[in-house]
Amino acid sequence: MLSPKRTKYRKVQKGILKGKAYRGTKVTDGEYGIQALEPAWVTSNQIEAVRVTISRYTKKVGKSWIKIFPDKPITKHPAESRMGSGKGNPEYFVAAVKPGRVMFEIAGLDEATSKEVLTKAMHKLPNKCRIIKRESQEGGEI
Repeated sequence: MLSPKRTKYRKVQKGILKGKAYRGTKVTDGEYGIQALEPAWVTSNQIEAVRVTISRYTKKVGKSWIKIFPDKPITKHPAESRMGSGKGNPEYFVAAVKPGRVMFEIAGLDEATSKEVLTKAMHKLPNKCRIIKRESQEGGEI
């Protein structure tokens, strides 16, 4: 699973996922991409599931890019522990994704195959998404 090699702080606050993404909103490397329509925390397990799904279809023909990285630690208390006693230990990492963010990109496949691959990949994600093309950035849904 993806996780940072080292972090400045072991535990972080929850924060809020308000507003739209103002960076990473266009397809830059590939031809087609998955764009988030809702805010969400995408876990490293979910990113890995999407990567496996995409790589299963692209094989040696296409190329894929992961444009998000899980760098936010999420903490949890152990089961059946009493209230208080501070914050729990970090359990897993998430990427905080805002609406408009392009999360995954692929290239080297025809349009029909790309749409099929990205649709299967979108089912692994916790938020609503859409498929966009590189050429038409404004509402370029296929």
